Amino acid sequence: MTLNKAVLDIRARQRIKPSVLDKPSAVWTGVDLFNGREIKTLTIIFKTSGCRWGQAGGCTMCGYVYDSAHTAPSPADLEAQLDRALRKADGLDEFMLKIFTSGSFFDEREIAPQVRQNILRRLADDNRIPKVLAETRPEFVTDEVMDECKSIPGGTKFEIAIGLETSSDLIRKDSINKGFTFADFVRASETAKKHGVTTKAYLMLKPPFISEAGAMNDILRSVDDVAQYADTISINLCNVQRGTFVESLWQKGQYRPPWLWSIVEILKKAKLAHPDLAIMSDPVGAGSKRGPHNCKKCSYDVADAIRKFSITQDTGVFDELACDCMELWKKVIELDDLTYGSTITD
Repeated sequence: MTLNKAVLDIRARQRIKPSVLDKPSAVWTGVDLFNGREIKTLTIIFKTSGCRWGQAGGCTMCGYVYDSAHTAPSPADLEAQLDRALRKADGLDEFMLKIFTSGSFFDEREIAPQVRQNILRRLADDNRIPKVLAETRPEFVTDEVMDECKSIPGGTKFEIAIGLETSSDLIRKDSINKGFTFADFVRASETAKKHGVTTKAYLMLKPPFISEAGAMNDILRSVDDVAQYADTISINLCNVQRGTFVESLWQKGQYRPPWLWSIVEILKKAKLAHPDLAIMSDPVGAGSKRGPHNCKKCSYDVADAIRKFSITQDTGVFDELACDCMELWKKVIELDDLTYGSTITD
């Protein structure tokens, strides 16, 4: 059985519940970096027909496919979703807008070109928004679309975000089942750059079948490889989402999410190697068994330090971190390659 078939079989047993089509899947506010300073953010996940790759099988760790609409929303539904999302920003004088669809904003099967253009025009007219970020797979990044994104928002900066996960084609294929290559990412980034559009690359720490030490080395190597193509790198820590291939491994004791100590070490080394590159991480689910974690005593403090680093880019936030479990983490790093996939700790 191929990895894609295994992922698809798991997806086939899940169900997407009918939902209201004029409401986005999620909307929330947060903070990010913009021109070296902290800025408020508004994140919207449009409820669309869903990720085309996810419907064909998709990535081993991704459960976002279940956030898609049971039936495709109409153009009016999608614009109503934007209306609802922007209400969350009523009290903000300035904010960066982040657009996600649990798929690709530029996939015309999810969002029709006319709807996309209407959305971009509306954002260009909102002088509170200095920057718009939109997530997409690289195959949907074309000269035509990038020219549209740069020209319609006027003076608003535009950035594409791509879930590259790793610069290793082998890991992306055999651990993540991503469905594209590093060369595809490079082409998309270079296409965006021609039109004055920047690129944010998402990397994934510890997909399945990779040891803790191997995962750390892969991320550090990937940062080096990606640095010349991305203006920002965000390192996601794999968590166990429901209805995924990763969850099936985790339930059998064959997968453990990464240690928070691992990303701390990565961020310190990566920032030292690339001091002018914005490197970020938001440890979603930190402290839970399904999320990245150390021990119960220190996980939340370490996660807070990681989030603080993402805004300040100052590795000094890690200087005072200490816990007895760090010695266990070091032993895991030493022995994890010898366990043939069995986890050493929970």
